[in-house]
Amino acid sequence: MDNQIALIAGEGSLPVVIASRLTDNCNPPVVYSIRESIGELSKYALDVINITKPDFGFTIKDMKKRGVKSIIMAGTVSKTLVFKPSLFDLTTQRFLAGLLFRDDHSILGAIVDFLEKEGFSVLSYRDIVPDLLAKSGHIAGRTPTKEELDDADYGFSICKAVVPLSFGQTVIVNKRSVVAVEAMEGTDATLLRAGSLCKGGTVAKMMRLDQDERYDIPTVGPDTLRHMAQAKLNCLALHAGWTLILEPEEFQAVAKKENISVIGVEVCRSL
Repeated sequence: MDNQIALIAGEGSLPVVIASRLTDNCNPPVVYSIRESIGELSKYALDVINITKPDFGFTIKDMKKRGVKSIIMAGTVSKTLVFKPSLFDLTTQRFLAGLLFRDDHSILGAIVDFLEKEGFSVLSYRDIVPDLLAKSGHIAGRTPTKEELDDADYGFSICKAVVPLSFGQTVIVNKRSVVAVEAMEGTDATLLRAGSLCKGGTVAKMMRLDQDERYDIPTVGPDTLRHMAQAKLNCLALHAGWTLILEPEEFQAVAKKENISVIGVEVCRSL
């Protein structure tokens, strides 16, 4: 194959969707799995290599041996791994030791640079799943209230301020007060923390405005809404055109069942 693609797959359903689309286009990927369970991802893989721990040295050598030219990175990986250097091979340890900053943006950007210097092309998956991108306006569930729309606007103003610092991709607001801001714990834990602090609120989720679209595109799905319902959060406001909605049919059904309003908000990408 002229352009063998490798998929570095973290947790979640996004890697499965991407692998399925690639297979439908007659280009099944070689999957390097850092998931607990490969699950149905194996149905769409040319081959599966389980990476039990971050191992840049082995992975690069194996990709070159298999003729991989392009790489896609998708799925979630625990951010606490950065505090466990003993799990890494020597190549990865040296890579991390050379980083001035260890926030998401810096680490993922450095990984892309590292892979490109090794001769690989790192691809965006946004163009593979354009139908899953949140549209502007009402998306699912009930119509938002005026208060929820005001809180969404305020939430995005907070996101714009903190996301450039590499945290705060998700902000929960209630009556124009910031209830919770996402950091290393991830979106679901942030939602549940907000629910422990107050009843009701609007969730704003935004992609960093200067983010490289080849990694870390915000993603939501039915479980996001279920965690919101558990936390008694009422409205989900998504960065239109830059947030992926996984399992859209089930997402619609859960929004309706839980009486959650989901909207897409236009946010200018220019700084």
